Amino acid sequence: MSKRDYYEILGVTREADADELKKAYRRLAMKYHPDRNPDNAEAEDKFKEAKEAYEVLTDDNKRAAYDRFGHAGVDGQAAGGGAHGAGGFGDIFGDIFGDIFGGGGARRRGPSRGADLRYTLEIDLERAVKGSNEKIRVPTWVTCDSCEGSGAEGSEKPVGCSTCGGAGQVRMQQGFFTVQQTCPTCRGAGTIIKNPCKKCHGQGRVQNTKTLSVNIPAGVDTGDRIRLAGEGEAGPNGMPPGDLYVQISVLEHEIFQRDGNDLYCEVPVSFVDAALGGELEVPTIDGKVKLKVPAETQTGKLFRLRGKGVTSVRGGPPGDLMCRIVLETPVGLSSEQKELLRKFQASLDSEDSRHNPRRTTWFEGVKRFFDGL
Repeated sequence: MSKRDYYEILGVTREADADELKKAYRRLAMKYHPDRNPDNAEAEDKFKEAKEAYEVLTDDNKRAAYDRFGHAGVDGQAAGGGAHGAGGFGDIFGDIFGDIFGGGGARRRGPSRGADLRYTLEIDLERAVKGSNEKIRVPTWVTCDSCEGSGAEGSEKPVGCSTCGGAGQVRMQQGFFTVQQTCPTCRGAGTIIKNPCKKCHGQGRVQNTKTLSVNIPAGVDTGDRIRLAGEGEAGPNGMPPGDLYVQISVLEHEIFQRDGNDLYCEVPVSFVDAALGGELEVPTIDGKVKLKVPAETQTGKLFRLRGKGVTSVRGGPPGDLMCRIVLETPVGLSSEQKELLRKFQASLDSEDSRHNPRRTTWFEGVKRFFDGL
C-alpha cells in the first residue's frame, strides 16, 4: 500500500513553515498518542504516521528530498519507529511544549542567532525598472569590538554554567510531564561570565548604525524583498547574526502607473488632433516615441505600445505601455474663438446623427426611458 502524503497527514500546505508544522503535529500528538489511547491500534498507527511526517518535514535536507522525489527520496531515512519507542507521553509533550516554558530540547540549547531585521526602502519607478545600487543606514546590534563578541573582559573566557551543566536548560518533572525551562542562572546561554566586558556589559554586542550597499535588480516592484544574509542583528555572546530583509516600496510616479509588467499613462489630446488625427510624442521609461492617433479618436481610447513596459525581476518578456487618450477641452478662449465654436456646433447640429452618433443614441435611450414611465 502506498504511503499517504506527509503534508496531507499533518493537514498543512506545502509552503508550511516550522511553526505551522509544529502546531499541526502537536494537535495530532495530543489526539493519537498511545498513552492517551491505550490498546487502540488505529490511534497508534496514526501517531506513528504523524511522527514520521513531522520528522521528515522539519529536517531541511529530508524535506527537500521528499519535495523532489516523494517517499522514494526519504525511504530508509524517515524515523518511523514505534510510538512507545520514541519516548513516553511526558517526553513527547516536553518536546512539543518546550518553547512555551522556555525550553525546546537539546536542539535549542544555548542562545540563538541574532534577530532578522526588515528595512523598507523607497525608490522611484525609474530605479525600480532599471535597477540601481542604494546605500542604506540601519540601526542594529553589532558585535562588540572590545570583547569580539565573547562578553568577557580582556582575555577571560566564559565558563560553563554549573546549574544546567552547559545545556542552557533545566528539566522539571511534573507528574508524567517532563518540562524543560530556560536555565535561570545563565538564561539559556550555557555559560556564565564572571568579569563582563565594560563596553557591552557582557552581552557581546552593542547598538550601532551601519551603512550597507544594496544592489537593486532591475524590475523589482512594491512588496519584493531582498535578503542580505548575516546583516541582521548580531547574536548575543558571539552567536551568528540574523539576516536583513530589504522591503521594496516604489514611489508614485507623476506620469506612469504600474500594473504588473505593464505601464499606463494618460495622453492629453486636443479636440482638433482627436477629430482629424495626428502624430504625438509620448514618453516611455526609456525615452520618447511617436504615437499615431487616427482621426475620430474618442476620449478613453487605449493604445498599446508593445515591449515598452517593465521586464520583471523574475524574467520573461517585457510588458507593454498603455496610452489612454484624454480629450482636453480648450480653456481661456477669446470672444472670437467662442463665436467660431458656436458656428461650428451649429453646423454639426444640422446633421447631428452623422457627426455625433453616441450622443444621438444616448438621447434616444433617454427618450425611451421617460416614455416608459
